[in-house]
Amino acid sequence: MRLTRYGHACIRVEHDGVVIVIDPGVYSDPHALDGADAVLVTHEHVDHFAEPVLRAAAEADPSLRIWANRSVADRLAGLGGRVTVVGDGDAFDIEGISVEAHGELHAPTHPDLPRVTNVGFLVGNTDGSVFHPGDAFTVPTRPVDTLLVPVHGPWSKTGEVIDYVREIKPRRAVSIHDGGLSEGGNALTDSLLTAGIRDSVTDYLRVAAGAGTELT
Repeated sequence: MRLTRYGHACIRVEHDGVVIVIDPGVYSDPHALDGADAVLVTHEHVDHFAEPVLRAAAEADPSLRIWANRSVADRLAGLGGRVTVVGDGDAFDIEGISVEAHGELHAPTHPDLPRVTNVGFLVGNTDGSVFHPGDAFTVPTRPVDTLLVPVHGPWSKTGEVIDYVREIKPRRAVSIHDGGLSEGGNALTDSLLTAGIRDSVTDYLRVAAGAGTELT
């Protein structure tokens, strides 16, 4: 399986010729959707869901399928059965690749700010699974091989990110959700996370935007 980052929280997963794109938002390179077979959207915030870009990709490719929660699906009206609504506990298959939905709500930012629906996606089997939690610290009900860890956001602090990685204990943690950080901020976050999980079983990896990595 190959992972390629396309900016902020957008990840392209490729396996056996199947291309799945997760969370193509306004900070993402639109080319992430080129040749995609399926798109998974965790929630409605624009840094994860760029409606015009996704709609244009769907209209250009009638075979493109989308899985998302109800709030996102409602905004893609007109695409019919090509959009499937999923929620916590649902499982489905994308051309032989298993996918599970985990989680229900976005992590809280402030008690006075409403929380939107958020569903994470666990892609692949246990030995090679990849989990994208969206904007939440959801813990799936089965082991995770590669955790796409949101390293920065208005709803989190670094200590919580460290504890999240420690709780899941993935074999590999790959940083995402860093669009609000400067180069120096990324370097500081990387050093803190590396130190924080030093005694765990997890390897921490930053993948630059536009770059990919093979998961073995």
